[in-house]
Amino acid sequence: MSSPEIGASTVRTMYYLSIICARRSLFIANPYFVPDEAAIDALIESKGRGVDVRIMVSGAYNDNWLARQNSVRLYGRLLAAGIEILEYNRTNLHHKTMVVDDVWATIGTTNFDNRSFAHNEENNVCVYDAAWAQRLHDIFLADVAGCDRVTLETWRNRGILQKGTEIFASLVQDQI
Repeated sequence: MSSPEIGASTVRTMYYLSIICARRSLFIANPYFVPDEAAIDALIESKGRGVDVRIMVSGAYNDNWLARQNSVRLYGRLLAAGIEILEYNRTNLHHKTMVVDDVWATIGTTNFDNRSFAHNEENNVCVYDAAWAQRLHDIFLADVAGCDRVTLETWRNRGILQKGTEIFASLVQDQI
């Protein structure tokens, strides 16, 4: 859980430890993916260890414009490290799941952003069960059909207006 009232963010700890402990695969689906530097570093380090890191985010049908702009702004280092970023573009992606090594998974209300980790009341269920994790893994893979893969080249070539929008959004990142 995460609760500003008691100053706890066990959900942040759970996410970060899961990323650090991944050995084979790490599949994250989250509509508001706005990682801080520590999370970006941990994801890149996981990829460097040979972990298959895939991140699915809400694409064009995102219901939080500011979150989307901040998310896109942060793709660069992840893409350069070889992390696969998938934008779900069939409808609004709103599930929050993570599957680690096909044996451990979490699902809940927590967005992958500092607001959820530090300010919102959030709850996740974590399960160490290969069959359950495999089911979430299979759902993730099925959802890939509705995604557009973001490439480093595409990200680098986004227009000046898009980049300006992202800079504006970064000024209020902690408010989303």
